[in-house]
Amino acid sequence: MDVLSLFIRKILVLFAHPKYEQSDVNHALLEPISHLENIEIRDLYELYPDFNIDIQKEQELLFQHEIIIWHHPIYWYSCPPLLKQWIDLVLEYGWAYGPGGVFLKNKYVMNVVTSGGSKDIYSPEGRNRYTIEEFLRPFEATAYLCLMRYLPPFHLFII
Repeated sequence: MDVLSLFIRKILVLFAHPKYEQSDVNHALLEPISHLENIEIRDLYELYPDFNIDIQKEQELLFQHEIIIWHHPIYWYSCPPLLKQWIDLVLEYGWAYGPGGVFLKNKYVMNVVTSGGSKDIYSPEGRNRYTIEEFLRPFEATAYLCLMRYLPPFHLFII
């Protein structure tokens, strides 16, 4: 599948940033796509400040979209806690994986991440010792478990 055909499909952006107001780079990433017809952006921290996620609503949205984007900063070598909770609760056994768990089969998923470090520190020789792709392996494994097609991540280094 070519890249252009991915962008005419229904895209769900699950955005999780606990300090979005302070993130110029994430504003710059989201603003240009916020009015596009085929893209729905869900700011999880705005929707669920109490972490009380509407599982059924989120599953319905996943079912309605063909491409899922987990958009978040690298937060302690992973994602912010609300996105982790979203994954833990919404991707239920018997719905997203396991017996009967086929509702995400063949959907595309990818990470769009920002980090407060340079490319050099996200390398085997750098301060963080691992690449961004290595830090994102749990997301890739989650996609695989849910029978989804994991696309290479997009990473924007802020420094």
